[in-house]
Formats: sequence, C-alpha cells, structure tokens
Amino acid sequence: MSRFYLRPDANRANILANVIRFLQSLPDGRGWEIIVRPLAKARSDRQNNALFGVAYPALSKQTGNDVNALHYFFCGEFFGWVELWPGSEHRRPFRTTTRDEHGKRDVISWDWFSDFYGYIQQRGAEQGWFVPDPDPYRSAD
Repeated sequence: MSRFYLRPDANRANILANVIRFLQSLPDGRGWEIIVRPLAKARSDRQNNALFGVAYPALSKQTGNDVNALHYFFCGEFFGWVELWPGSEHRRPFRTTTRDEHGKRDVISWDWFSDFYGYIQQRGAEQGWFVPDPDPYRSAD
C-alpha cells in the first residue's frame, strides 16, 4: 500500500507527478482501489490518554462501570448504534474512535475526538457526574 500526502505548503507539482508515475506503474492484470480524501490530523496519543486516563476512570469511579463498557456505550451514543439482527435488542456502535463502520482501522480526527470528549463530559454532567478536563500541563510520558 502506498500513501501520498498533498499538503497546501508542499511542492504540489512534484507530488502529483509522483502519484501519476506510481499509478502508471500498477500492473494491468488486476483491479485497484484508489481512495482520495481530505487530509485530517488524527487524534493524538495525549487525547487518547486523557480519555482512558482521565474521563473514563472518573466515570468508572462514580458509576461502578468498567472503562471498556463505558467506551462501548459512549461510542454507540456518539456515533450511533447498529442492530446486530433486525428487531433484536443486541447492537453495537456504528464505529469507534479507532475503527470505521466496517471494522477497519480509521482513527478519528483530533477535532472530532475533542467533540467526543466534550460529549462525554456533557452526558456525565446531565447525570450529575463530573468528568474533568485533561490537564494540559501534565507530561506526555
């Protein structure tokens, strides 16, 4: 698999020429999937650490729920639910913070992750539970 990043500040002509050369080098004997999408900054490790090191532990302590169960619940509430069988009560989140609707790795963008964290804080507050902001001065170790 090859990836090319076409950034606004990059030498676009050279990158586009490389993309074209790469596409022309693909063997004719098989089909190829080509995906083009806007470049988005993925959520950071610090954001993920805040979710699993600050938000979920605080909620777990206040609710008695397991951190993984909380993540499953909030992913479903934020991204939507999919019934596993029509008419069944069994369901799963449409996607998670790291997997798309097909189960393929697709880490959400940093701004979407920020919205997700804010949503967890809001839902917690609606139930009387406090979810602290991550400490911006804490080291990234």
